[in-house]
This record gives sequence, C-alpha cells and structure tokens, in this order.
Amino acid sequence: MAKGGVTTDALIAAARQLSATVDALHFSSPVTHTLNPLDYAWAPHEQYLRKFGAGKKRVVFLGMNPGPFGMAQVGVPFGEVSAVRDWMKIDAPVSQPKTPNPSRPVEGFSCARSEVSGQRLWALFSERFPHAEDFFADHFVLNYCPLAFFDKARNVTPDKLHKSETKPLYQACDDHLRECVVALNPEWVIGVGKFAENQARAALANDFPNLKIGTVLHPSPASPMANRGWSPQAAAQMAALGIW
Repeated sequence: MAKGGVTTDALIAAARQLSATVDALHFSSPVTHTLNPLDYAWAPHEQYLRKFGAGKKRVVFLGMNPGPFGMAQVGVPFGEVSAVRDWMKIDAPVSQPKTPNPSRPVEGFSCARSEVSGQRLWALFSERFPHAEDFFADHFVLNYCPLAFFDKARNVTPDKLHKSETKPLYQACDDHLRECVVALNPEWVIGVGKFAENQARAALANDFPNLKIGTVLHPSPASPMANRGWSPQAAAQMAALGIW
C-alpha cells in the first residue's frame, strides 16, 4: 500500500477510536446537549480524511472543537458549508445526532448559517491556494476535541467544562492527536488560538521533541482582535514563524 494509504487508514482508525471513546463520556451543567459529528457526520469526515489526509504534511493546524454551524453540521474542522462543498468538493450525507439539540438543529449541507471562524480560516487558505489540493499537499486541519457542547442554544467551549469531566476527555483527545502526528509527521503544529496551542504543547512536547509548536490568532467573532482584520494578522503571524 502507498504511504498515503497508510496515512489515511491511520487517521480514519484514530478518528473512529476517538469517536467511540468520547461517546461514552457524560457532561453535566452547564452542558445540556453534546453533539459528536464524528458519529452522525462521519461520511463527510471520512471523505475529508481520505481526500486530503494522505502523506506527510509540513503544517498541521489545530482547532479547539466543532462550531455549531461548521463541523457540527458537516463533519469537517472549521466546516463553513460553502468552503467544504465548493472549495474542497466534499458533499456526503449527514444523519442526525443520537440526542439532537432542538435549539441547534443539524441541517448538514443545507445549513444556511455561516460559521464565521471557518469562513475566515478557509477564506485565507483558499485565497493563497485557489485549489484545495495545493493547500492540503503541505497542510492539514484537525480539531483537538471532536465534541460540540451546548447550554441549549449557547455554545460551551471545552475549557468551560468541569475539570473532573475534562480529564478523560483530554486524555482521549491527546491520544488521538499523538496518533495523527505520528501519521502525518509534520514539522509544525499550529494551534488556532491559545487553547489549542496549550493542549498541543501538553500532549506533544515530551514525545515529539523536534516538533515545532506555534499559534495564530483564533478567527472567532468573539475575539475583538480577530474582528479587526483576522486574515492579515494570521498571515503575518505565519510569516513571522517562517511557515509562509
């Protein structure tokens, strides 16, 4: 089997294991609903891994967890629907979560809401690389945590969970991240935001001493800095690191 096939098989096996492990976890208040897109949106996620996960990557970008109108809808990290469908050319059936959240329904590729973080991230990448294959030849994008958490309609980020509940979650996420780094053999892991950078350092620094770990500003609209022109700031950060 070609090296690319080995890589994608490893990524798929790691994602399946992560999905099964986190599916068994339970989360208390403020979390009312937990969505696992690696389960109900597995078809587009697997398509993403098979299409773009082959071979060694120089840079792996690491996000925090699925956004309500991105990966929670279409199973691809930072999954702004138009970027996934039109730029990546991914389109696959999305089923329903085991415990749907009526306040944040899963509409798959029919979702009309924009995931602003994903729109900003993929716009930067697609402007620099008009063809998705050219971007993914050297780069890949993962999420640290595969679960989306909600307090009814409100998004809850993993850092707001109870410490006793994050311990087994982070252990599963760390194991998955290490398996992905073994498969992709990157030179860089870039945390999209400080949370992802910190989790990457904690999970990877000891086992991969030659791996370079950095960060770029998170593109969330909740960040005042990101709202003052995220794309040029992120591009400048990557240029300063010597990535671009």
